[in-house]
Amino acid sequence: MANDLLFLQRSSFDCELWSVLDVRQDTGWQKIPLLGWVTAGLPMEICESSEQISVPLQLVKKQTYALKVRGDSMIEANINDGDIIIIEQRQSVESGETCVVMINNQQVTLKRLYIDRDGVRLEPANSAMSSIHLRNEDVQVLGIVMGLKRNAVLQ
Repeated sequence: MANDLLFLQRSSFDCELWSVLDVRQDTGWQKIPLLGWVTAGLPMEICESSEQISVPLQLVKKQTYALKVRGDSMIEANINDGDIIIIEQRQSVESGETCVVMINNQQVTLKRLYIDRDGVRLEPANSAMSSIHLRNEDVQVLGIVMGLKRNAVLQ
């Protein structure tokens, strides 16, 4: 199942670090819902789907779901267009964590969230893109990135 797939897990000590999961050993798998697309670029409305994907048990928390990434605003955090991110549903995050947020109850995006004195800053991990500054009440955290699934590149 996992021969052509690569799974990365976020470090529990540093949200900037990823480790490759060795899925050749039978670690157990669980199906989670793939809810649709999220942009790693300009915010857009979320598109829902009813698919499910299998992921290693290590990536599954209480309320876990997956979203497919569109865009390249998170490439410097090793999250690429076409990756499937594994999300733990949460309503709050630590400043600097990579998360999925809803803006103005309409648009959903994937960014690093920083809590500033005058609101929230959504920061892309792409130096060619700009931050988004918002008031606290305009942002709803939907979850944090716990890992990702990527098609392996064959050499």
